[in-house]
Amino acid sequence: MERKVKLEMEEFYHIYNRGVEKRRIFQNPSDYKRFLILLYIANNDQPLHIKDFGSMPIEEIFKQDRGEPLVAIGAYCLMPNHFHLLLTPLVNGGISKFMLKLQTGYSMYFNKKNDRVGAFFQGTFKSEYIDNDVYLKYIYAYIHLNPAKLKNSNWKKQPKSFLNQLKKFIAEYLYSSLQEYLSLDYKIINPKPFPIDNGDIIDYDSMVSDFSELPEDNPRETRGS
Repeated sequence: MERKVKLEMEEFYHIYNRGVEKRRIFQNPSDYKRFLILLYIANNDQPLHIKDFGSMPIEEIFKQDRGEPLVAIGAYCLMPNHFHLLLTPLVNGGISKFMLKLQTGYSMYFNKKNDRVGAFFQGTFKSEYIDNDVYLKYIYAYIHLNPAKLKNSNWKKQPKSFLNQLKKFIAEYLYSSLQEYLSLDYKIINPKPFPIDNGDIIDYDSMVSDFSELPEDNPRETRGS
């Protein structure tokens, strides 16, 4: 079946997927760590052999030469039963190739570890085309604020005192690219192709404002052109 959203070079896309039946896809820190490693080592045009890295510490894996990347990752966030990515392809078909390697590699790991068979993710992956800077800025905020739901599913309606506490939780969440932006220590992400300043990405008040001003269920309804 042809994908409704064409994944073109020099364009930006919000990519996401969740476990079948909304099941948890990350059960413990080791699972999150495996997916983070795959975000790095699956991002090239070579066959994926995670065993080549043996018991190498994750920080050392991020220093290894992986060859030419398929995509640039602008942002990511891993949640218990789903994940979000902001991608732009660097080669023709880059996103589809990358997502196939990423999801296949993680599915094989999880199924073997938990002695299960069958589909793990809900289809290939979902994609949304980002056609202007306002929407791109919103997606950055949406991805990096996703962990707020773990503190309170209705967090946007909480008092300011709660939002101030939430700031620390968001900044310290281990499975989001926000930490890379805050530290300027880029491992998985490559911010260069994305036309958003680092200062706008890490500004918490601006982040909350960008996310709150647009309706979460369909932000395209009110965003600027």
